[in-house]
Amino acid sequence: MTTRWSRRGFLTASTATAVAFGISTPSSPAVAAADADEFATLRAKWRTLILGEGFSPTAEPFKSRLAELGTTASTLYSSMAPASGSLWPDLVYADPEPDTDQESYGYSGNLNSSYNRLGTLAQAYCQQGTGLTGDAGLADAILTGLDHLHSEVYNASQTRYGNWYSWQIGAPQALLDVCVLMYDQLSATQIANHLAAVDHFVPDSAVAGYSGTSTGANRVDLCRVLALRGVVGASSAKIALARDALSPVFPYVTSGDGLYTDGSFIQHTSVPYTGSYGSVMLGGLGMLFALLAGSSWEVTDANRQIVFDAVENAWAPFLYNGLIMDGVAGRAISRGLSATDTKQIQQDDHLRGHPILAAIVLLGQGASTTENARWRGLVKGWLQRDYYSPPMSNPSIGLTGLVRLKGVLDDTSVTAIAEPTGHRLFTGMARAAHRRPGWAASISMADRRITYYETGNGENLRGWHTGSGMLYWWGDTFANGQYSDAFWPTVDPYRLPGTTASRLALADAAGGDWGASLPDVNWVGGATDGQGAAIGQYLKGLQSTLMAKKSWFCLDDTIVCLGAGIKCTDGTVVESTIENRNLGPTGSHSFTVDGTTKSATYPWSETLTGATWAHIGGMGGYVFPGGATVKALREARDGKWSDINKGGSTTVLNRKYLTMYVDHGTNPTNGTYAYLLMPGATAAQTQARAAATSWLTVLANTDNQQGVSVPSLGFTGVNFWFGGTVGDLVASDPCCVMISEKSDGTAVICVSDPMRMRTGLTLTWNRAVSAVTSKPSTVTSATTGSSLQLTFGDLTTTVGVTQKITVKLG
Repeated sequence: MTTRWSRRGFLTASTATAVAFGISTPSSPAVAAADADEFATLRAKWRTLILGEGFSPTAEPFKSRLAELGTTASTLYSSMAPASGSLWPDLVYADPEPDTDQESYGYSGNLNSSYNRLGTLAQAYCQQGTGLTGDAGLADAILTGLDHLHSEVYNASQTRYGNWYSWQIGAPQALLDVCVLMYDQLSATQIANHLAAVDHFVPDSAVAGYSGTSTGANRVDLCRVLALRGVVGASSAKIALARDALSPVFPYVTSGDGLYTDGSFIQHTSVPYTGSYGSVMLGGLGMLFALLAGSSWEVTDANRQIVFDAVENAWAPFLYNGLIMDGVAGRAISRGLSATDTKQIQQDDHLRGHPILAAIVLLGQGASTTENARWRGLVKGWLQRDYYSPPMSNPSIGLTGLVRLKGVLDDTSVTAIAEPTGHRLFTGMARAAHRRPGWAASISMADRRITYYETGNGENLRGWHTGSGMLYWWGDTFANGQYSDAFWPTVDPYRLPGTTASRLALADAAGGDWGASLPDVNWVGGATDGQGAAIGQYLKGLQSTLMAKKSWFCLDDTIVCLGAGIKCTDGTVVESTIENRNLGPTGSHSFTVDGTTKSATYPWSETLTGATWAHIGGMGGYVFPGGATVKALREARDGKWSDINKGGSTTVLNRKYLTMYVDHGTNPTNGTYAYLLMPGATAAQTQARAAATSWLTVLANTDNQQGVSVPSLGFTGVNFWFGGTVGDLVASDPCCVMISEKSDGTAVICVSDPMRMRTGLTLTWNRAVSAVTSKPSTVTSATTGSSLQLTFGDLTTTVGVTQKITVKLG
């Protein structure tokens, strides 16, 4: 039987330790005076940032949340049993020379989790209404736990093992938070010991260079550790270092980690991470800005405005009715329920989105009055519209986050802002977001700069094809749970909607960890006028011989999807997935093809020969120009979070799917497909679009070019994989062209160089043009008349960004 250790058994260091590390002790006159100085003020501010303020502990949702905190803390309090190698029996942190790196990562992760549990206990001790508020026995247990972890593992003589993150960010952040909360209960020696450990694992050199694991969100996290170490240890130099080390995070980058001018956010060199690491960075900056505001160490770097601009430039395009789109969440999509921690909160796109909303509210306190007011309006709209997963019931949001969000909801001066419409193309991370009244969509691609997918730490083991043209979409009052409801562990990973993939069997984590798998392709990107877009991806399969040209033309109520040049010699079937709808546990949605309602039984499959349209009840419609042979099936799929994440739950889940795909056969040599996606369309609207055969003209769908024209919208879009002629357009070299003709006799011509390789380009539009009214400096000459000829200079420095030319039609 394990005996609870007294914290007195750990007090082996002397007060000399404090002197050695330059820390004033609470018993000294210096610290007694310091209680009234800036360090005491900063401790109080951080305590408020952790615990919240201005809420009633007897009002909901705070009353219930505080009661839950108390219940959780009581369980942790009673189960804490300090022993050699663990503080809790289920969190063994000792590293007995494990056989695999994954085991070592697990042990270091358990160290991190142990400190997090102490943080939970400290919050229960300090918060009102937990049933443990001010409990002397709990305080003793918290300090006992801190001493135990210091004596056993997190100390200045320990060599780290496993995941660097646990030692440099996870554990010290939780430790320092507890030190702030329990500051008055800690002795000088204890504070000295804990700060010595932090200094050992997070020395000043951790932020000496902006590279490796000290960039983007990780750099912000490291700065938080250094700042709090300075606050707890009354070190002005540490706080100043933390403030100054934030500066490299702010400027726009042109490669690697950070924010790009187009709104892209990259972490781990090649992974789009707005919704995960980006969330951490945004939240961390909000906390640090708030902590240091008005102090001697206030963040005054003018470049911090870039972060404020990014709220709408980088984050808002991927927030939709409270969720953050999975295409920018990296390996976080695989984080469901834990196999070991029954208290862990389920993660999904909605639950990841809500903390971003709280971070935006906090960040707004340091922004301009105009920015703050607008952001609060955006947040209020997102909060009110999230019917699928009401944010105020999100158990993964801390109480302080709830306080901020509730403050926005209750603020009668704030008017909710509707979801913005328009198109955003993120060439910096091979992503696109298309937003229309009533629905939104996003496209995920990969190229030599942006990975197919990220795996690592045993996470996201089967995300292989998420960068192969995956087309996500959501409705305003429907389909918001498509990717939230156990989609990732139960979906067929070879049939992700929008993708073209070989059925060649891939091993878990195929391609390597941390975004190592980069396709050797350049032509990925597109052109947009901010409303519509022409987008293309030259696809090479992961560990496959598959090659394909894929295009999307994003319009008012439709996304036109084309595929061509699909070839493969893997010896396996190749498929292009039109749709793979997660219909939940019941799967009762109707499925209609050319007016005939198909079977609603599971399993069911049918080859739809000559189909011109299809409709999924309550979801949307699909049109196949000229007719197509499509395979459709209903299937009930089993899956476990542990299938895609080694730390995931082993509970078997079952979800029902309705799938449509084009079977290109084994070893295709020139496969094609063409379909229209119409989110939210009724069956009648879908049928009408299919009957209007002149509405859309497919100008080209070959390995050389793909293009469409929609005369009623004045839209023409062409992806020139090679130079050539398509309709009225002639291009000398590979490029993307989108033309929008307006009712006022003008047109906007959007041109881009997705390959980032053109030192010159000539584009001819065989359409009468009387004048060029605006053009960028990349256009070196423009000839008008019976046709328009545009000559471009060097486009390599435009990083694939759209060049807009406005003309007056003849």
